[in-house]
Amino acid sequence: MADSPGGGGGGARRRRALTLLEAARSRYESLQISDDLFGDSAEEDSSGGGGANPFYSTSQDSSAAGSAAEPEPGAAPEQGGGAGPPAPGQEERGLGRGASEEDEAGWSDALREVLSPGFKETSGPTRTMHPNASAMDFFQLFVPDNAIKNMVTQTNMYAKKFQERFGSDEAWMDVTVPEMKCFLGYMISTSTYHCESVLSIWSSGFYSNKSIALVMTQSRFEKILKYFHIVAFRSSQTTHSLYKIQPFLEILQNGFDSAFRPSQTQVLHEPLIDEDPVFIATCTERELRKRKKRKFSLWVRQCSSTGFICQIYVHLKEGSGPDGLDTLKNKPQLHSMVAKSLCQNSSGKNYIIFTGPSITSLNLFEEFEKQEIYCCGLLSSRKSDCTGLPLSMLNNPDVPQSRGQYAIKMKGDMSLICWYNKGHFRFLTNAFSPTKKGVIIKRKSGEIPCPLAVEAFAAHLSYICRYDDKYSKYFITHKPNKTWQQVFWFSISIAINNAYILYKMSDAYSAKKYSRSQFGDRLVKELLGLEDTSPCH
Repeated sequence: MADSPGGGGGGARRRRALTLLEAARSRYESLQISDDLFGDSAEEDSSGGGGANPFYSTSQDSSAAGSAAEPEPGAAPEQGGGAGPPAPGQEERGLGRGASEEDEAGWSDALREVLSPGFKETSGPTRTMHPNASAMDFFQLFVPDNAIKNMVTQTNMYAKKFQERFGSDEAWMDVTVPEMKCFLGYMISTSTYHCESVLSIWSSGFYSNKSIALVMTQSRFEKILKYFHIVAFRSSQTTHSLYKIQPFLEILQNGFDSAFRPSQTQVLHEPLIDEDPVFIATCTERELRKRKKRKFSLWVRQCSSTGFICQIYVHLKEGSGPDGLDTLKNKPQLHSMVAKSLCQNSSGKNYIIFTGPSITSLNLFEEFEKQEIYCCGLLSSRKSDCTGLPLSMLNNPDVPQSRGQYAIKMKGDMSLICWYNKGHFRFLTNAFSPTKKGVIIKRKSGEIPCPLAVEAFAAHLSYICRYDDKYSKYFITHKPNKTWQQVFWFSISIAINNAYILYKMSDAYSAKKYSRSQFGDRLVKELLGLEDTSPCH
């Protein structure tokens, strides 16, 4: 976006936007992972402006590989000194001291090989798209014509009922399918043009967009916005709080399931859906204070090798009840409920699920293992349900540790790892063998030894961070007051991002390599009828 004409205000606004973007990244609440996990402490990153990325690449081909440095050998002989897994008996002097009550609970210092779960499923897109496929073709894999026709029907029904109750609206005419596509196009345009308000499209100011403003008048758009609905009326049998959007979410989920098969490794987390930083930078403090806090929590199951979001789970805040959002943030058992909902169709496929501290728990992982779902998660004594875990592994030892040192205890195929890297970090997994070693490669710290589970955890979650860096700025900036509409526009944004991921994996990308911004721009024009979307095959 260009600076605002007429002064240096645009540059200052952009600088503020970048600062806010870095702040948004640091608030990645779903994982709560310190940068120190990856060796980027404050003193190491003092020269790189803007804060370290909390995820990193473990590729040996990275530019950091050449500056590898050995960890401090034998810094404290009483620790067992080595950087690899402690030898038999070292745990008594190092990170975890064995106790009889832990042995009785089934946890042991003796390590054994654990076979990685096999995976024979084919992953990737399920449909072959023509090289001339348009952005609209990919979008309609998830939002087909019948979904748009339903929006038209329900909007007209709601407008009729509204006018019967509150009086006739002479300016209203029933909306048509082309008009509904235009309406969606205008809303989606805010994700690529970052308007301060969707109505700015018709203004004469900095955020105006004359190239698309002529397709529909502002007054007509406002009428459709006033009456827009997915479900016009609540039936007597409806008890679900998301009834106004549930049919659309089901259509969207069916599209996700039928269009793509995920890889073996997936992540459960909350995507970064904070306010767009560029948009925030244009708001006054008064406008920011007026904005209401979101009344829902949106969780996803995401393919970690492609970034494709396979499933969405929306949890509404409904008063102060036991299932309210405020309770959800503080109750690991409710996070467990979210995880079960997101993995309800994953049984028997040997998926490996990576989780953040709020979801990770021994009980959940054991329950998933019975369904042939394997897990690897970061533990936090403050956020995780630590029931059934040995206390000696959860308490930090008084003796200083060497960077890269770790201790492991096992119970069945479950491994509890305590790894030190300028702080103690704990992982729970049944997907990776505790006897296999990994390495963390840092630009300034060199190679840091770790168990394979730690390396895998960081390597797979790094893709999710890159996804947020690339795609979170393309969420629709229109923020309605009604919760169901907020969920709807977030869902549409996710659908467009998924459509672009499929586009990049198709032959159409080889024909014309559009960026995410160009893809969104073409989709807007095709919805508005400014581009020919007729099939070429």
